[in-house]
Amino acid sequence: MQVNRKKSLAVLVTAPMVMSILLAGCGGSNNDGGSNASPSPSASSSSSANPSESASPSASAPSGEPVTIEVWANKFEDTTTAWFKKWTDEFNKSQGNVKVNLTIVPGDAWAQKMKAAQAAGKAPDVWTISYNGVANSAKLGEIQALNDLMDETAFDDLYDNMKDFVSVGDKYYAYPWLVEPSAVLYYRKDMFEAAGLDPSTPPATWDELLEAGKALTAKGVFGFTTAQIAPEISWSSWGLQYNAAGHLPIADDWSKADLQNDGYKKLVSFYQQAYQSGIMPKQQLAGYTDAKPFGEGKVAMMVNGSWAIGQLRNSYKDIVGKIGVAPMPTIDGNPNNTTATLGGWSLAVDGKSKHAKEAASYISYLLAGDPNVVLDYFRGAQFSKFTPRKSVDEAMKTDPDASKDEVRAMIAEKIVPYSKPEPIYPWDISLAFGTAIESAMKGTDVDKALAKAEKDINDFITKNKIAGTNPKQ
Repeated sequence: MQVNRKKSLAVLVTAPMVMSILLAGCGGSNNDGGSNASPSPSASSSSSANPSESASPSASAPSGEPVTIEVWANKFEDTTTAWFKKWTDEFNKSQGNVKVNLTIVPGDAWAQKMKAAQAAGKAPDVWTISYNGVANSAKLGEIQALNDLMDETAFDDLYDNMKDFVSVGDKYYAYPWLVEPSAVLYYRKDMFEAAGLDPSTPPATWDELLEAGKALTAKGVFGFTTAQIAPEISWSSWGLQYNAAGHLPIADDWSKADLQNDGYKKLVSFYQQAYQSGIMPKQQLAGYTDAKPFGEGKVAMMVNGSWAIGQLRNSYKDIVGKIGVAPMPTIDGNPNNTTATLGGWSLAVDGKSKHAKEAASYISYLLAGDPNVVLDYFRGAQFSKFTPRKSVDEAMKTDPDASKDEVRAMIAEKIVPYSKPEPIYPWDISLAFGTAIESAMKGTDVDKALAKAEKDINDFITKNKIAGTNPKQ
């Protein structure tokens, strides 16, 4: 889901919040999704006006008049905006008790607009929120629990590994909309055949990936590419950290660094070997979220997020039939181990909304009701994003487009169920480890790189007094 990303981050911005600002992932920088869901929306239910002016809390409606609620949604791809507008119109037409005013807010304006609206007591009743922001917003009272506002069966429809994304304790504070795995292996089947490799059996372990990379490296073609700079390694490696070590580089209570173990050493060594063996370019050909070098045939294997599907299908149609897609290899070949984290978005009811029940009815309609409503969104995104709901996946099995999409099925069945949520600790923690990997890739001893990361993380914890502040605990 495309949002303008910035790199200037406040100290307590969490890593996933950075993703919603920093990355072209949570979507994909070139994934327009070729739109089967792009109706011409009527202007009556949507607005591009300054949201801080339009979102004052609704006064009680006169008897017989519908309650008006304000909804803010981030500006993502055009197809996403069209979907929001279409189904907001349909919601308004479907009943006469609640009228939604929808405002689409550009990503680069979101933080400032929301902060100003909250300070003035004019926050919208419903707003989009990334999963990594849910726990902290719940702790601060910025959003309210949905348990008593929505039918409990809506939460039963969620996959078990996704319930944690929107909950704190036994309360749900948002309803999930979509997820996007951060790491998927894409490979050129024709290049595999030319190198004497079997395209039907892509690498399953890190060692196999390194060996395949050597075989695939040829004049003008690198065998493998993944993130190479610290800010991108920092988040794209989260899933591999779970795979190698079983946890992230900080204790659960945020009291100390936790990366001096064999798992983290093996992970840093993997990146170091991949880079120093020559199968990766010395200078990154494009950002992690951009599939252009792979689409142009400059690399034979690429690790990228699920969003790359849309870019490849839109911009490189001539090679789509030559592309293989598989889970990122694991350290030991066990396909059930985590290799990706899931980013994505949800809808929440503002903590001070005067019409919480009505606001929740809109969320129920848009995200938790008829599977065909959100299926319309996924179709417009060319199935490069994935559902957190069991019933929507079932609907896809009978949908003419979704049921034929083998890539969608593979990711939905072999990657999403084993993926973890993004971390919610401050971004500096992730950056410290990402810097260790980049440093080792460029020649620093693995143990020294990890020792530096450990010191930086512990110094940050002490300086910013974050020990014991994990909002999930």
